[in-house]
Amino acid sequence: MINRDSPMKLLFDTLPQIGRVAWIGVRPERRASLQVVNEVVAKEGVGLEGDHFAGRLQSKRQVTLINAEHIRAMASMLHRTIIDPSLLRRNIVVEGINLLALKERQFRVGETVLEMSGLCHPCSRMEKNLGAGGYNAMRGHGGITARIIKGGIIRVGDEVRVI
Repeated sequence: MINRDSPMKLLFDTLPQIGRVAWIGVRPERRASLQVVNEVVAKEGVGLEGDHFAGRLQSKRQVTLINAEHIRAMASMLHRTIIDPSLLRRNIVVEGINLLALKERQFRVGETVLEMSGLCHPCSRMEKNLGAGGYNAMRGHGGITARIIKGGIIRVGDEVRVI
């Protein structure tokens, strides 16, 4: 924990960037392909409507988010020009704000309020989805998990900002 009067606290609290939602996907069941959507209903304490993680009691993984900038970095490491976000099995791709800077923070995505609940590490399926080295390319770039504090609709193009 950082002392609230320290210079580091000031640095951690300085986050004027405003991101935006670039892509949304939900998985209706485990191991199913993601369905790309333009908007999704986020239900407080439950998850995203139509996603198989929705409704798991006390889940820290109600929503998963990843940076578009990190997807581009992974593509570069895998010698590709682009990676289809649905291969990464995350719900929301954002750009323009560092998701890791949201640690211990609440943030607004469209009408909803989310709270970062942890890191979202890659799974072994990344080798199948991205090819040899996919798991390691994604290490440190897997995004975050979040809980839904206030429900609402999340749309492609919505702002992402710290509260």
